Amino acid sequence: MTVVPSPRQALDDIALCLVFFTRLPLPVVDFRDRSLAAAIWAAPVAGLAVALIGALVYAVGTWLGLAAGPAAALTLAATLLATGCLHEDGFSDVADGFGGGKTRDKKLEIMRDSRIGAFGACALGISLLMRWSVLSEFASPVYVFLALIAAHAASRGLFGAFMHLLPAARSDGLSADAGMVSAETAIAGAVLGAVALLALGFGGAVAALILLGLLFAAFRELCRNQIGGQTGDTVGALQQLGEIAVLLVASVCLS
Repeated sequence: MTVVPSPRQALDDIALCLVFFTRLPLPVVDFRDRSLAAAIWAAPVAGLAVALIGALVYAVGTWLGLAAGPAAALTLAATLLATGCLHEDGFSDVADGFGGGKTRDKKLEIMRDSRIGAFGACALGISLLMRWSVLSEFASPVYVFLALIAAHAASRGLFGAFMHLLPAARSDGLSADAGMVSAETAIAGAVLGAVALLALGFGGAVAALILLGLLFAAFRELCRNQIGGQTGDTVGALQQLGEIAVLLVASVCLS
């Protein structure tokens, strides 16, 4: 039976996700052996923090007179610094592994290699280009704020469900060490992510929700076929894909 976290435990879960998913300077917290799997419902809150940082940088940049393109580039750089490029690293590793490995074991071996290959470099470049191109086209800092909130929170709301529905592909590594995610925890994170989509308006939220659902199902099946499960890298790759998908919807709904 899953125990509903107390207010103190909920704050601890949020702090744990902020510590794990960002590089923000936070005070030392005693998490009392709370696992990441139990706290993963709060990942969208970490996404919210990253989005606020990016939106602030964009607003300051435009206030200082920067054009939309440079402001968008600085915004993207700020979000990368806030997360330590954690998810970008996973995305490039998955692209290298899935693209360059012939067998399951070889794919996992490539994904663990810290070096980046052609597939990873191209995937990372496309990810950065697509996100920058969307952010640079918005007519107002308010639209950038709404798009970032929706994209960063909703993409992280997929984590719990992904880890719950797919077994760990390795017996070690970040995903295996995180533990088993319960159905209730997965649902809580997904609901938080879905609520964040309302920043795009009701129609935009519905469109983004459908697109994220299709993306989630396709990527889960791809990971099952390629490596038989999920790893920390695939979770990061899912975040990148989800962020791009929501930004694309935002480019239609908020333009």
